[in-house]
Order: sequence, then C-alpha cells, then structure tokens
Amino acid sequence: MASRYTYNNRDHKFIIKEWLDGRKILGLKRFENHLSFDDVDAILDESLKMSREVLAPTNDDGDNIGAKFVDGKVIVPPSFHKAFKFVEENGWGGSNKDIDGEGTLPEILSEAVREFMIGANPSMTPYFGLAGGIASVIKAFGSKEQTDLYTSNMFQGIWGGTMCLTEPGGGSDVGDMTSKAYPTDNPLLYKVKGTKCFITGGDHDLTENIIHLVLARIDGAAPGTKGLSLFIVPKIRVNEDGSLGEPNDVTTVGIEHKMGLKGSSTAVLSFGDEDQCFGYLLGSAPDEKGFGQGMAQMFKMINGSRMDTGHSALGVASVAYNNAVEYAKERVQGRPITDPRGKRVPIIQHEDVRRMLLTQKATLEAMRAMIFQGYYYLDLIDFGGAPEEVAQAKRFIEVITPLVKAYCSDQGWLMVTEAIQVYAGYGFTEEYPVARNARDIKIYSIWEGTNFIQSMDLVGRKWNLEKGGIFKEFLQAIGAFVQSNQGNTEFAREFGLLGEALQSYVDMMTTVFGYFKEDIRMVPLYSTRILRITAELYSAYLLLQQALVAHKKIKEGTKDAFYTGKIQTVKFYVRNILPDVMATVRIIKEADTSVIDMPEEAF
Repeated sequence: MASRYTYNNRDHKFIIKEWLDGRKILGLKRFENHLSFDDVDAILDESLKMSREVLAPTNDDGDNIGAKFVDGKVIVPPSFHKAFKFVEENGWGGSNKDIDGEGTLPEILSEAVREFMIGANPSMTPYFGLAGGIASVIKAFGSKEQTDLYTSNMFQGIWGGTMCLTEPGGGSDVGDMTSKAYPTDNPLLYKVKGTKCFITGGDHDLTENIIHLVLARIDGAAPGTKGLSLFIVPKIRVNEDGSLGEPNDVTTVGIEHKMGLKGSSTAVLSFGDEDQCFGYLLGSAPDEKGFGQGMAQMFKMINGSRMDTGHSALGVASVAYNNAVEYAKERVQGRPITDPRGKRVPIIQHEDVRRMLLTQKATLEAMRAMIFQGYYYLDLIDFGGAPEEVAQAKRFIEVITPLVKAYCSDQGWLMVTEAIQVYAGYGFTEEYPVARNARDIKIYSIWEGTNFIQSMDLVGRKWNLEKGGIFKEFLQAIGAFVQSNQGNTEFAREFGLLGEALQSYVDMMTTVFGYFKEDIRMVPLYSTRILRITAELYSAYLLLQQALVAHKKIKEGTKDAFYTGKIQTVKFYVRNILPDVMATVRIIKEADTSVIDMPEEAF
C-alpha cells in the first residue's frame, strides 16, 4: 500500500494574508499578546512540516493495520501513539479548541493546520479534534465543577472524548432514540441505559480515559428531540480529586469494518448493561413541559463539526489532486493532437487531462474559499470583532454551514474520482495513493447529518430565518458585488455570468416557494440540487473576490505564477461550473414528477 503525502500551503497564505483580513483577526484582543501577523508563515510552514514528518508516515499503518477489536478493547496501530503524543504535546491538537487556552490559534490558522493533518492521516485526526470539541461543550454548558474536573485533561489529550448520538436502527431519526436516563438521589447524577452506534473514537488505547457525551431521554421527559438531555458519561469514573476510579459500565460491543478511515475506530457502545453506568446531567433538567436542553447543547459542537467535515473532504481531495498533478507531469504517453507523429509527451499536455486537473483545482479552491470565509466569521463571533461585523457573521454562518458540509463532501468525492481518472488504470490499484483517498473520503457526505439533511436545512430553515431576511441579505451581498464591478473589463464575462446566475437563482426561489404550497414533495426532490447551486453561486462570488486581488498584484508588477494560476482557475470555475446554476434552475422549474410517479415495483 503506497500513501504519498504531497501538500502545499500557498493558497492558505494567500487567503489569510491577502484575501481575508487576517491582520484584523490576529489584532483582536484575544491574540494580541501571543500572535502577530508576521507569525502566519511560520505557523503554516511548521505545521505542514509536522504533518509531513510526523503524521504522514503513520498513514499506511492506519490503512494496513487499522484499529483492532481485541478482547473487548480497541487497539490502534503502534505508530499512532508516538505521533498522537507529539501532536498533543506540541500544541497542534485538542488544545486549540479551548477558546480561553494559552496560545490558542484563531480558526483561520488552526483549521489550516488541521487541513494539513487531515491530508497526512485522515484516520488519526479525529482522535485529536473530538476530545477538544467535547471539552468545549462541557465548558460552555457545564458547571464549574464539571469544567474543572473534565476539560483540562481533554484539551491536553490525556483523555479522549466522543459524541454519542446515533442508535442502531435510528440513524437520522434522533427524536426516536431509546436511550434513557433514570434519576438518582443526586439531582445531577443519572443512571444511563442504551446502545449507541457509529461512534467515532468510541474506544481506543491512545488515552487513559474517554469522556462520552451521551444524548438520552430522562425518564418521563417529552417525546421527540425536545425531550432529550445531554450527559457526561466517562468510560472510567473520575473521582472528585480528578483521579480515575472504577469502570463505568460502558461496554464496547465491537467496531465497524469500513471501506476507509480504517485507523479510526467506529464503535458500538452499550451503556448500563449491569445497571451501573452513571452520567452527569449537563445543564438543567427538563422543564415543566418535559423539554430538555440536549439538542441545543449538542448543536454547539455539531455545527462546528459540520464545517470540519466539509473541510476534511477538502484535505483528502487535495492530496489526491496534488498526486494527480505530479503523476501527470511524470507520465509520458501519447502525442500532441497537433503533432500526431511527434515525440510522446507527459500526459499533462493532453487537453482532457488538463480539463480534469483544472476541474479539481478550481473546485478545491472554491471549497477552500467558502470554508475559510466561514472560519473567519467564527473568529469574529468567538473572539469579539466590531459589533456590526459580529452581527453579520452570525447571520451568514447560518447560511453557509450546510453549504460547506454538503457541497464540499459531495464535490470532494467527485474530485477524487477525477484524480483516479488521471492515473487511469494505475489509479484503480492500491499501489497508488488515490484509491485510498476514494475509500477515505466517502464517509464525509454521511457524517454529521447526511447531505440531504443539510439541503433540507438550507431550503426549509435557512431560507426562512427572520422571515427570509438573512438569506435576502446573503443574496444582496452577491448582487452588490456584481453591481460594484459593472465596469470591470478584465472580468466582464465572469461578472456577467455571476449576475445571470444570481437572477436565475432568485427566480428559482419563487418557483420553490410555490412548491411548498402546491406540492411539498417537490421540495425534498430538488433540495440537494438547490444546495449544490447555492454553493456554486456563493463560491463563484468568493473566487471572483480572490481574482481581483490576484489581478491587482500582477498589475503592481508582482511576478508569481500563483497569481496567474489563480486568475485562470477562477475564470474556469465561473465559465464552466457556475453555468450549472442556470441549467439546474431550468430542471427545477420543469417540475418533473417521474421520480414520484414511478411504481416501487418498477425500480
């Protein structure tokens, strides 16, 4: 098995230092005493070096050895231990999830680091992020005693963490879950019983304890999602002084046998088989209506996890693209169509190979632009930008979260298939890295709510926030950008296409609002396609912003192939991918019901 880690950080430096106002973020009070704008290059370079030298060498073990279930326990590959310890001890792991932690990086930097790490070994990286994310939830909603007892060891990577939501047979029907919690004499302490499945990092031997956040219904609480509460359930009980006590009746039933991410354990966990599993309620007990706080608490992590899931797809797909580019430059086959009797040439000189490569480059840069715009908003929200900027960031992050999760995980998969096609037959073999990239990346469209769920969130909820006011502002920002660049001659064709796509999208919304009233079935029929074209519209808007920056640099005399490449990449995206908006709107307006009319027995 041959993994090959090839990555660069030039686009990240451009995004943070030239496109987004990274100077503003690093100038916020939270960072002014330990970070400066001049640190950006060093952080990006050092973390990429760490990913290449520490994490990437463990990637083959993750796939070849994988996580093993032995005698009721999960064992990860031996090489994971040293790498895990190095990352945590050097501040590249869960500590960056501590919003108040010493030396914490802003999201625009810490998530760039995480992207490099994902590319280096996507099956190890969840072990880092989960504990920090879970600790953040406890810190946000728990008591001081709970925060003091659990979060320090989790942020440091001494203890692991999981979010236990999904149940066998339950899938996305969260409100139908059967896990229960029963009161004890202590109003905060409950006995927890139930089974959870598909729990990432549910068991492993990297840390001395694992703190599970378990979503369950307190006996007598309201049905559905409104009645759920969240509980801190340690694998090993934690004494008041922070020392470890007895096992907490949490049993690992087994781990899944997956097509990819084999080094990441995905466990089935059983709580309370011996009626001795105790969990501490996070927040308050259900109110007089039986409504719990669990779902609201969980979404503090879920929304961030959805961003991270789309970003993970970018990390894996970027490795596939970078490998495909290098292979295309080295692989000599065929002759130019303009000189059929000439010398054989590297396949990167063939037109269709160039199309496949530029499709990947343009789509991946579109994904990265959208993702880092989102992290920029989160930095403003979390670390206190100007009030008006924070207000807009809160509004727009609502809209783009489902776009990042679904568009990036869907397109990431498709871009890996393009990378495989560049390799041709060799891409279908396990001796080359892109086959594994395909196996690893597919889960991201399923994690953290399937992409259909994201699409219904967009159309059913985000379109209607504040009576449609937020989404209206979102579209108005794109419209204002087009209007302010009406006289731009360098990108006249591109701004014309963006304006046409925007108008087509607005027209489509009117059609779909009609479907809500006339035939609601048409909404879920088209929702995934609506999400895709929303992301394409928004991505084209962001990429054109980047193109303006690159063009300005060239006009100023900067000689750097990166800027020329950025402009050609943006033109390709706007001219070749953005028109999908207009084509899909035509399909949506057609209102074809053949899917609905199809008899089940005819499938």
